[in-house]
Amino acid sequence: MSNLKLDVYDIAKKKVGKCELDAGVFGAEVKEHLFYTAVRYQMAGKRQGTHAVKNRSAVSGGGRKPFKQKGTGRARQGTTRAAQMRSGGVVFGPQVRDHGHKMPKKVRRAALRSALSRRVEESALTVFDGFALPDMKTKSFVTVMETFQFDDLLLIVDGRHENIEKASGNLKSVKVLPVEGLNVYDVLNHKNIAATSDAIAGIVQRLGGDRG
Repeated sequence: MSNLKLDVYDIAKKKVGKCELDAGVFGAEVKEHLFYTAVRYQMAGKRQGTHAVKNRSAVSGGGRKPFKQKGTGRARQGTTRAAQMRSGGVVFGPQVRDHGHKMPKKVRRAALRSALSRRVEESALTVFDGFALPDMKTKSFVTVMETFQFDDLLLIVDGRHENIEKASGNLKSVKVLPVEGLNVYDVLNHKNIAATSDAIAGIVQRLGGDRG
């Protein structure tokens, strides 16, 4: 399989060269069934699982019978903490738990390669030689968005870039991620993907193994 080539731009949309994309990462077979699996895995990991109710052992009170066993005409009761009693415990209610589940690393990599390859198929990936903004102002980032006609954007960078992070912080349609934070959900959730040349190299290094 031959590697793919894309034009490389500066932030003024001037072509400054070509970038060769690793076909094993950006031109892999798109396995759509992995998208659901990967996104479900991510969303489950984000769930806090802190919701809980009190069962009958956690409800206070109930140390004695609420009324005598016989002669009242009512059904016998042993404690006010029973579920059928007012202010009693809840039966089978939610408890604190971890909603996360396992997904093999090899499968996670395959899902991310599939998502990136789908975006390349859709011509939704733009490669920058760098993303050096002149300042931390939102206006500077918006200018780049308008130049490339992006209405939303996932920007992948290599390492931390304070100017980029602060300039994009007020833009709800923009997300900036380091290579280490790249994930299937964000790739699929944005119509436009952009990455610096250094980030492309980092992605290949991260996903280059276990191709299957």
